Amino acid sequence: MTKVKLIIGLLFCAMQAFSQSVYVSDKVNISFFSEARIENIEATSTKGNAAINIVTKDVAFKVPITSFSFAKKLMEEHFNENYMESDKFPYATLKGKILENVDITKEGKYNVTVDGTLEVHGITKAKKFTGVIENKAGKLYIDSEFMLPVADHEIKIPNDKLSNISQTIKVNVHAEFIPKK
Repeated sequence: MTKVKLIIGLLFCAMQAFSQSVYVSDKVNISFFSEARIENIEATSTKGNAAINIVTKDVAFKVPITSFSFAKKLMEEHFNENYMESDKFPYATLKGKILENVDITKEGKYNVTVDGTLEVHGITKAKKFTGVIENKAGKLYIDSEFMLPVADHEIKIPNDKLSNISQTIKVNVHAEFIPKK
């Protein structure tokens, strides 16, 4: 009977340790900025979701395109209907793996590179992203900034707008993760 209790206890501990290897976030803040001659273009979304497996180092993000909010509703409408075609391509996703051999189970800040695929506007491209993961008080925080050429994802900008819209968008990502229960 004692051996059975010991085995059950060990299995429970193993299951608990495995479940704590996955961190999830519904606190994903993604913003982008495009400098333009006439008017800068900025938008933010707080509706993304993400997960990190700290054992396998797999990372995944998903954000609804229609969740990006603009200061001007007309810009938001053009973004969704004319440029991103949100009805056909409702999400942007990232799937990747942390390349560095860092132990993010320990508190601290870690510079990391994620190698993976980014799907935007129905086009999937291999990409590498750099950022910082911070383990603090049982939570993980990710921060990253990168440039995204619109041509990589076949986002069409009409000829009469080419001089008004940058061909490269600056993207910022901040996310707060908690262990999956």
